[in-house]
Amino acid sequence: MSNIRTAAQWVSEAQSVVVLSGAGMSAQSGVPTFRDAQTGLWQRYAPEQLATEEAFRDNPAMVWTWYVWRAMLVNSVAPNAGHQAIGSWQEHLLAYGGSLTVATQNVDNLHERGGASEVLHLHGSLQNYRCIDCGRSAAFDPASSGMRADKTFDEDQALEPVACTYCAVGMLRPGVVWFGETLPQDAFHAAVDALHEADLVVVVGTSGLVQPAASLPSIGRDAGAKIIEINPVPTELSEVADLHFAATAAVILPDMLSDVVS
Repeated sequence: MSNIRTAAQWVSEAQSVVVLSGAGMSAQSGVPTFRDAQTGLWQRYAPEQLATEEAFRDNPAMVWTWYVWRAMLVNSVAPNAGHQAIGSWQEHLLAYGGSLTVATQNVDNLHERGGASEVLHLHGSLQNYRCIDCGRSAAFDPASSGMRADKTFDEDQALEPVACTYCAVGMLRPGVVWFGETLPQDAFHAAVDALHEADLVVVVGTSGLVQPAASLPSIGRDAGAKIIEINPVPTELSEVADLHFAATAAVILPDMLSDVVS
């Protein structure tokens, strides 16, 4: 039996599924990975200079502009066939009494736009904002900034951060996990709980290098779940996964799910 047929059989038998996704999942939609995004205006900045509280407080206009640009870029692209397949798979399982949990390291909303619900954002979300001082959540529409989802603007066009309307002291920051910050504990623990119950875990587009998210596949494996990895580039997980597909999710997932997802 071919690997794709084996995977399709496991899909048809699975009732409790966890999908763990990383940057490679969204790259197929045209979203640069974090390090790939260091181009144009941003090429002289290391990620650590754009993704820490210290960086934001030292140069709030520059960091805020970069995150608004990222949000606009994400909003300008569409979910790919992999996102859509996962959304349809979740809907199928729910209709037949099963469950599919999506836990992603991505800070975009492409899983939701692809049809998935109750997505666990392990590294936060570009769609959420909160005050850097008082911590209260606040609404912000990146489109209101006049920013464009390209790299044609220059450093002189940096945006001023938005003031918090609650405390009138702090500034809004993106609701993502910066270097040195802990993961959202509710999302992480929900992912762990789902992995303990899973009979199939699909790991898509993640290098497996960023902890603690990198530890999640082993929790599922230790609980007895079969592990399928989908990644064009081999990772440490590739050698221990039950199946590894050296391809993208947009290519493999529609084939893998063709028997259960119309």
